[in-house]
Amino acid sequence: MLYKDQIGRSITISKTPLRIISLVPSITELLVDLGLEDQLMGVTKFCVHPHNLRRLKTVVGGTKNISVEKIKALSPDIIIANKEENTEEIVESCETIASVYVSDIASIADCLEMIEDFGILFSRQSEASSIRETIQSEVRAFTLKMKKYSTQKVVYLIWKKPYMAAGKDTFIDYLLRLNKFDNILLEDRYPEISIERLRLADIVLLSTEPFPFKEKDKVDLESKIGRKVALVDGEYFSWYGSRLSKAFDYFWTLQKKLRT
Repeated sequence: MLYKDQIGRSITISKTPLRIISLVPSITELLVDLGLEDQLMGVTKFCVHPHNLRRLKTVVGGTKNISVEKIKALSPDIIIANKEENTEEIVESCETIASVYVSDIASIADCLEMIEDFGILFSRQSEASSIRETIQSEVRAFTLKMKKYSTQKVVYLIWKKPYMAAGKDTFIDYLLRLNKFDNILLEDRYPEISIERLRLADIVLLSTEPFPFKEKDKVDLESKIGRKVALVDGEYFSWYGSRLSKAFDYFWTLQKKLRT
């Protein structure tokens, strides 16, 4: 059958793929939740959920560098990649081995589309439908609860030395907006930001990934900018897939903490 991935590439799959490699940590978790753990042959070193998965599967590298030889030895039917997390060179290398599905996520709608695609592609329509419905229900409930809150200006930091933040056209920015956070950085996707500009925000959010900000970073930055600074779970703000079904409970708990 002929499929299209999320960047419009055509993929020809003759039968339901039975040997899968995932180069995207959040998608690895989704595939497991779709009941495909046994079909997962290879994952990245950053595929930390479920926690024991890397002991059971072949680790084929990171998200920006892979071992083509390891992937080839696993004889995959399909390789799952992401436009942002994996490089174009990685996708091209993988295409010499097997069909490659490239995801491209900037919104909840994109995430739901990807889950639907996987339900069809891997013959897991029922499981995919259940996950989609849960996410949609969580989004609706959270949006209703957030109506009582006003918008606050934020910066969402993802890196230190230099400070870098999530900007426009990112999935993180989309989730910030659902949280009624007005991202003050919209000139680039991942811009550097000065201490002076951080002072323009009501709240500065320090993500636990990709840079692992700690409590000491929060205390230090608060003393420098005189603004509220909060540590936030980067997985809930950046992982698309089945993790979204749990994200909105986390967001609501965070909102109550930040707005009191």
